Amino acid sequence: MPTVLDTRLENRWMVEPNHANHLGTTHGGNVLKWMDELGALSAMRFAGEQCVTARMDQVNFKRPIPVGDTAVVEAYVYDAGESSVRVRLVAYREDPETGERERTTESHSVYVAVDEDLSPTSVPELTVDSERGRTLREAALSDARADVEL
Repeated sequence: MPTVLDTRLENRWMVEPNHANHLGTTHGGNVLKWMDELGALSAMRFAGEQCVTARMDQVNFKRPIPVGDTAVVEAYVYDAGESSVRVRLVAYREDPETGERERTTESHSVYVAVDEDLSPTSVPELTVDSERGRTLREAALSDARADVEL
């Protein structure tokens, strides 16, 4: 059975001028695209099936990512249903020279596992077998509850 840590993925993109808006910072659509793609990969790693985006919950853009910085996105599965997979998504800006990191964007997404006919298919049970996995899962569940309360 897949664990939370088995699904944790991180990817980086160098923010270039073609990713930017008129203010010289990453266009929000690019950040959403990167988050959604990595979230789907995390969900697929968990499900062992193709997954499609069903919902992206409240997206909070807290700070911009300037051109020249690195956009870092982290994704991991923190809950699962019969065919659905909940993924925590967090984006950071990172200074490519120092590695200094600052959280910029966060969200939760739901993906649905589909078979070759694109019909929903079942997913395994999520297991948590480490302290780090428990910490990540609890943080995601706590954030998800806070999003619902808003």
